Amino acid sequence: MAVKKITAAAEFLNKFSHLFRCPICHEPMTAVFNSLRCASGHEFDLSKKGTLYFLNHQIKTEYGTDMLAARGRMIRSGLFQPLITLIQSWLPQQSDFLLDVGCGEGSFLTQLATQQPGAKIGFDISKPGIYLASNRPSDQTLWAIADLTNLPFADQSATTILNIFSPSHYQEFARVLQPDGTLIKVIPGSQYLQELRHRFLPDEKIAYSNHPVQQRLNDEATILQQQHLHYTYPLKDTNQFTDLMVMSPLEWQASNDQKAELLAHPFAEITIDLEVIQAKFH
Repeated sequence: MAVKKITAAAEFLNKFSHLFRCPICHEPMTAVFNSLRCASGHEFDLSKKGTLYFLNHQIKTEYGTDMLAARGRMIRSGLFQPLITLIQSWLPQQSDFLLDVGCGEGSFLTQLATQQPGAKIGFDISKPGIYLASNRPSDQTLWAIADLTNLPFADQSATTILNIFSPSHYQEFARVLQPDGTLIKVIPGSQYLQELRHRFLPDEKIAYSNHPVQQRLNDEATILQQQHLHYTYPLKDTNQFTDLMVMSPLEWQASNDQKAELLAHPFAEITIDLEVIQAKFH
């Protein structure tokens, strides 16, 4: 018989409660039945899906179920397989705690964690994303809704932080990482999804640069290694093309007429252009 999600999550908390700290008073937390509780009495209960909610207020996000489900299907179809293979080669063989910041619907962490020992936690501010993630079978993985500017994790607890297509808070990352721990950050390059950009955006917005993001990381951390990934991915069918359109925020800037025209005349492949960086904090 399959173990209930809330039961598996409670076992996770019992085993790994030392990884957490209270996001309200910043004190250590202990597992109490289906909850985490600090000495000051702040308590965070597991949902029936085995997820934890650490926010003290609702955060509105446009990353909804349809968008994140489409993204998950594209990740699992192999759209980012070269990226996953590269990151797997950079992950340590021994790991106490792998943390995915801004995990979305969890497909990256689920695939990357298959060979990783220790605890795995993915969190996002999108409740639909975390609920989708909780439907994935995963070993020693917990999903949570949290704020990256106030991480509910203990000082020097994480072996690796993943930060894939997501905002960063380097002060918190440095606090949570172990002294020899590393950050793996993925930044879209200037040609990322360029076929969609050319069809959806006005001319003045097609070109862009993430140089400021790269420079900020250079200022905050020591770059251990960096690799540029550039390739095209063939789109197999109409369903996959539709998922590609829905998975990106680029769709938010397109009119219904633009989307209908693109579906009527789809392109055959999409460009993936990424900077993958492993860094260590000073």
